[in-house]
Amino acid sequence: MAVELCLLLLLFCGGTISEVQPIYKPPPGTLDFGFVPAKTYDTGAYHEPGAIGILFKIVHAFLYLVQPNTFPQDLIRKLAQQQFGNSQGDYQKPENVVLTLQAIYYEIGFIVSAALGLLFILLLPLVGLCFCMCRCCDNCGGEMHQRQKKNADCQRSCFATFLFVASLIISVGVLCAYAANQHLTNQVRGAKKLVNSNFKDLKIFLNDTPAQIDYLVNQYNTTKDKALSDLNNVGPVLGTRVQEQLGKEVRPALDAALTMAGAIRETKEALENVSVSVEVLQEGTERLHANLTDVKMHLSNTLNDSACNAAQAASTCNIIRNSLAQLNINANFSGLPGVSSQLAKINDVLKIDLSSLVQKGYAAFNDTPDLVVNQTRNILSDIKSVLESIGSNITTFTRALPVQKILADLMVHLTQSEAYVQDYFPLVEQYDFYRWLGCLILCCMLVLILVFYYLGLLCGTCGYDKHASPTTRGCISNTGGNFLMAGAGFSFLFSWVLMIVVVLTFVTGGNVEKLVCEPFEDKNLFKVLDTPYLLNKHWKNYLAGVIFKNPNVNLTFEKVYSDCKENKGIYTSLHLEYLFNINELLNISMYTEDVALKIEHIQINLSKIILLDEIGKENLLNFSSSGIDGIDFSAYLTEINKSVTKVDLLSFANDLEARADQLPKGALENALKGHANNIRMIHNQQVVPLEQAMKYVKARSTLNQSIRLLKRTSSELMVKVKNVISAVNAAQDLINNNASQVIVQETKKYMDTIIGYFEQYTQWVKESISMEVAACKPIANVIDTAVDIFLCSYIADSVNTFWFGLGGSSMFLIPAIIFAVKLSKYYRRMDTEDVYDDTENGNNGYHKEHLYGIHNPVFTSSVEQW
Repeated sequence: MAVELCLLLLLFCGGTISEVQPIYKPPPGTLDFGFVPAKTYDTGAYHEPGAIGILFKIVHAFLYLVQPNTFPQDLIRKLAQQQFGNSQGDYQKPENVVLTLQAIYYEIGFIVSAALGLLFILLLPLVGLCFCMCRCCDNCGGEMHQRQKKNADCQRSCFATFLFVASLIISVGVLCAYAANQHLTNQVRGAKKLVNSNFKDLKIFLNDTPAQIDYLVNQYNTTKDKALSDLNNVGPVLGTRVQEQLGKEVRPALDAALTMAGAIRETKEALENVSVSVEVLQEGTERLHANLTDVKMHLSNTLNDSACNAAQAASTCNIIRNSLAQLNINANFSGLPGVSSQLAKINDVLKIDLSSLVQKGYAAFNDTPDLVVNQTRNILSDIKSVLESIGSNITTFTRALPVQKILADLMVHLTQSEAYVQDYFPLVEQYDFYRWLGCLILCCMLVLILVFYYLGLLCGTCGYDKHASPTTRGCISNTGGNFLMAGAGFSFLFSWVLMIVVVLTFVTGGNVEKLVCEPFEDKNLFKVLDTPYLLNKHWKNYLAGVIFKNPNVNLTFEKVYSDCKENKGIYTSLHLEYLFNINELLNISMYTEDVALKIEHIQINLSKIILLDEIGKENLLNFSSSGIDGIDFSAYLTEINKSVTKVDLLSFANDLEARADQLPKGALENALKGHANNIRMIHNQQVVPLEQAMKYVKARSTLNQSIRLLKRTSSELMVKVKNVISAVNAAQDLINNNASQVIVQETKKYMDTIIGYFEQYTQWVKESISMEVAACKPIANVIDTAVDIFLCSYIADSVNTFWFGLGGSSMFLIPAIIFAVKLSKYYRRMDTEDVYDDTENGNNGYHKEHLYGIHNPVFTSSVEQW
């Protein structure tokens, strides 16, 4: 079986076109196995005929006119499967008669054309023989006499023109035939370079395949190294995954506890700010209250003076007396409740550093990767040993494959084939030289005829004298006529030989083009070859029967050719899994079962992680019962929003001074004005600082902010603390009781990641074997080279163009013969001529011979013969 596979690969293998590898970067999380090493091949299975390709297209169009029918797949299948000649009556069977008629119908164009060619071969020599014998008897224009006609010059010009045109067409045909002949010779001479290139590429192909296979096997180390890297970093990998899953509940709980610890510190600062700010504001308002009280007392004493009892001052004094109640402070900070008890409780709470306890919980939780490392240390060594054994198993299995033996056998056959070709190629060139020489001789036959025709036209045209009589024509003109007759004679001699060659090459080359080249191009030829039981009546698929001895395998010529045309791997194209199944080597479960079992035994215990101990929880409860929610925040905010005094002292002083001006001049007026000035002084020295001085403004602002912060903090403080403790307890319960489930899930994901590396490796190997390892583009190239280039482009196109040019020239020899014989009569020197005497009539233009000493035959017909 291996030997037959070698022979088949030798049949298919050839050159391939090099392909440039694209720049590739693997996506994140995937393994980079690089590119399978591939050498550059020199051979290109493509042929550009150049300028002669125009002639090839013309010939293809002519063949389409001769044979417009589509490729007869069914007919060829039936003819190939039908048994002819086994008995005398086979040809007379109805089904065989029908097949014969169908074949004749398909080939009717070639048959008719070949029949015309055979008719040409048979009749033209016979006509030439009869014509020669007729002229020898002075008939058919053989007599050396030319009757004078009035339109003789017109006829001579027409015959010369027609002959010249026919000669030009024959010349074009000769050039086409010569170009095709030379093209075929040139391609044969260059074929050696193409053959050597194919052998060179084939050796590269065979030598490169083992290196590609070794590269695939060695890339297992990339997978193993990545798996070992993850195993060595089991803490950052698996531990981090477990930590991330648990952290979805643990971190928010710890963050809430840490936030509450910060709230405790902020509460202490706010209570201290309230206490200090209230003291500052109380000091300022008490001093202002004392001064206002003193001013009000002195002003009341002044109003009790007897001067106020006078009729003119009584009403004014009463008005002033009634407004004295306005001289008092408005914001009374002395009456606000203290916060010393709450501050004392908060200080007691802060004796325990809750933030430090929460940070310990963070640190314990962040040690999860280290816990994973410590608890999985014993399992890692077992997994590493499993990975090493997998690598050795892959290497052993690969070496057991018969690849090396097959490649060695192929190399032996390749070397023998190359030696055989090198030995016999000079013989091929020698035979091609004989062919080229024979075709050149055929072209020279036509060239000889053309030389006679061209010389006859040249001499006849140049030497013709219209004033000379037929019997007195010059030597040059007579020579031209002789050349024309010689050309006609050689045409009779050579035409049938040329037509024999044309018919043979036409039937052969035309059918090769229609039955091989065209169906090969559209793959119909492969469909015929893939017909079940066609090439072997016992095998459904011939190719599978040859390779695998199993004709039921769906392996067809068309599929192999198409796959190789797409440069797929030979393993996929030829279905070599029937010889050795690579899936056994790439079976994931075969490699990952042991790894999965080891990973599933990983047990991780996180019960040592304590997020927040009981002291921290009790500290939170003490904070919630510190009493800050009992502070009268509305009283504080009310006093903060009040003005310093009940009345604007400046307005009061101005009003008092205006009232004093209404009194009679005297001591009472002056006293009231003095009190107004005192009030202005109190406003400027005490009220304005309380409203604008940085000390009091800052105290008021701090008091405002602190009270509002305390109000926000105390809002549902007990509920908030209980929620924090509940969240911490839930997270701790997750770690203690439900972490195992999370660990199992993350361990499975971790196992899937490790196994995923093997899946990537096996998938990459499968793709590489399918598309890159031993890519069988050389198989398609060698088929294209043998059929499309050698047979069709080199041979068939050249042969078809040769018979097309030669046949066209041969066909135009017939009109050329007629015109040459007709025209020669006007160039050759005649023995007799028509002589006219204007003084004599009725003698039909003949003079008696004694008058001129010229022999004049008796006129027997008014119509001149040839």
